[in-house]
Amino acid sequence: MKSKKSLLLIAAFSLICLTLKAQEKIQSPKHNEIVESKIKNEEYQMNWFALRDTVKMEIGKVFTKVAKTKNTLKVTTTVKMKDKPDWVDETIAELPKLKPVKHTSVNTQRDITLNFGKQTTGYYLDKTGDKKTDINEKTDGDFFDSNIYPQLIRWFPLKENYKTEITIFDYNPITKAGILKANITNTKKGIYDNKSVWIVTVTDGISQNKVINTYYIDSETNQFLKQEIDMGTRKMILEKVY
Repeated sequence: MKSKKSLLLIAAFSLICLTLKAQEKIQSPKHNEIVESKIKNEEYQMNWFALRDTVKMEIGKVFTKVAKTKNTLKVTTTVKMKDKPDWVDETIAELPKLKPVKHTSVNTQRDITLNFGKQTTGYYLDKTGDKKTDINEKTDGDFFDSNIYPQLIRWFPLKENYKTEITIFDYNPITKAGILKANITNTKKGIYDNKSVWIVTVTDGISQNKVINTYYIDSETNQFLKQEIDMGTRKMILEKVY
């Protein structure tokens, strides 16, 4: 019969193993499961629709460019809507771990520039009130830029029931700097447009986990084919243009 001391040691060891296993599932630049070979130079377009009952109404078009060099990755997203200026977001991160370097975002309501480091610096320009706020926030921690995290999803080793937590940074002008979590809550195999896909369900702290994003990712080409955005009373869809 094992002694009480031995049983306590076994229990403690098991707890440590479970804790380490849980920590391994928290994705950050220091520790992640990103498969770098999946990151490729590419450009693609998705059409953006709002759903009203069974009617699809086009809102705009979303163009994404992924540019990879030896040491950096740049992801640029341009949203084009009728009779409105382009909305452009750009993220620069270090390879291979995708540590954030810079994030810029320009639209009709506000501009943001974030320079990442031990201090996150930059500015937030509220165009509706013509108010500029300088950003100089101490950001201890390990995180991805929130603008790049949707891309990360297709660079993980997806499989049935794959779930994980992603640490992200999203600047909020009211609460100032914010380190949040995004969660892959479920992954399953499926068929979309006669293609084998991974169907990945995701929520994040940006929406207080109230918005459900569902991504349809081609299991062979690793490309986004469709994204569903469920905001409760409102629903939107993005579909890849071939």
